[in-house]
Amino acid sequence: MKRLIIYTLIALLATVAVSIASPSNDEMMAKETAAWQAFKDKNADDFKKVVDHDMIGVYADGIADMAKEMSDMQKWDMKSFKISDYKSHSDEKDVVVSTYTVTLEGTYDGKDAGGVYNAGSVWKQENGKWLAIFHTNVKQAGGTATADAQKKE
Repeated sequence: MKRLIIYTLIALLATVAVSIASPSNDEMMAKETAAWQAFKDKNADDFKKVVDHDMIGVYADGIADMAKEMSDMQKWDMKSFKISDYKSHSDEKDVVVSTYTVTLEGTYDGKDAGGVYNAGSVWKQENGKWLAIFHTNVKQAGGTATADAQKKE
């Protein structure tokens, strides 16, 4: 009988440990990819399933709330995106910080916006669901002009 109780307690503790553990890097990358895909597809409903209603975005052209994100979504014509170098980190069971690069092909408001961007997000678990509460991305310095300048030196 003692063994049964001990095994039951071990199983219970293992279950609790797994349930409060932070999600894996792959799980968080899947959520990040879902947010990008919904944005690319201009699918506001799917976007709002993975991004909190009071999210904040910080970009080279300013600060964005959800209303601005929805407005900007309509100005993008994103042909493709590819996430790489994805890393996530957590010190808390309900908060995850991620960093990565994303390569975009597309236009924003009719102007070329393609390139490689450094990006980061903060995710928070609310009511058992992971939602992005903060996002930032900025285009990496470089490109053709920089490469041409380096060739001349």
